[in-house]
Amino acid sequence: MQNLTLPSPAKLNLFLYINGKRSDGYHELQTLFQFLDFGDEIYLEATSYKEHSTGTIKLLNNLPNVAPENNLVYRAAKLLQMQTACKQGANIGIVKRLPLGGGVGGGSSNAATVLIGLNQLWNTQLSLDELAILGLQLGADVPIFVKGVAAFAEGVGEKLTPCTPAEKWYLVLKPNVSISTPLIFQHPNLPRDTPKCTLNELLQSKWENDCEKVVRDHYSEVDDLLNWLVEYAPARLTGTGACVFAEFNTKEEAYSVLAKKTFDIDGFVAQGKNVSPLHQRLHLISPT
Repeated sequence: MQNLTLPSPAKLNLFLYINGKRSDGYHELQTLFQFLDFGDEIYLEATSYKEHSTGTIKLLNNLPNVAPENNLVYRAAKLLQMQTACKQGANIGIVKRLPLGGGVGGGSSNAATVLIGLNQLWNTQLSLDELAILGLQLGADVPIFVKGVAAFAEGVGEKLTPCTPAEKWYLVLKPNVSISTPLIFQHPNLPRDTPKCTLNELLQSKWENDCEKVVRDHYSEVDDLLNWLVEYAPARLTGTGACVFAEFNTKEEAYSVLAKKTFDIDGFVAQGKNVSPLHQRLHLISPT
């Protein structure tokens, strides 16, 4: 096997609570991640190498305004190559469907798909746990995508507990605005004292996002969109945005609201999945 075409799924933060700020500047939080059966697609091709040289990592298409060496996909491939002393190279292509800067994990998911896919193509034989540790060097959310199961995250996001929330249908919309995550987490009005609760308590409560009020106060596009969505279903921000989502019990309900959209913004309908579509494709984890 010399090539693979693999899904790179989106995720949602079904809730997000900020419990405090640490002395190192990071925030303590509690959040629930779930995958979606919608995302980007990544093509991976293993390439050979010449004697006494390491194979080249080549991106077949680049993201606009992102230098290849800063692309998480490229960095993931180089990191795995260096960590395992692998001499093979790779050609990598990406079909982008997820909005950039949307808070649905596009870059982190892409990096995880590359780590897992090249681990197979290069036969580097790292476990998912080892790949997750590697992925943490690329971003805090990368281990979630490497592990491949919906999870409750605590601490700064590194303490993961597998979880099985209801696999509802979601309408996800991306306002025409770019939101700075550091700006939101540095904002003086951001709640930082939400009491910690047990997972069981959180699963039985109404789900919210502590970042939402600050985002809505500073980005009218997000505020207007949430005001429109909440007329049809429970709706909130994912992560620090900019994507917002509404939850439905059926696909038909979600599509009926999408059809009512009269404004020019990106959106899609997808079902929540507690096992990543990537892991199902590669039979790494059995669906629950």
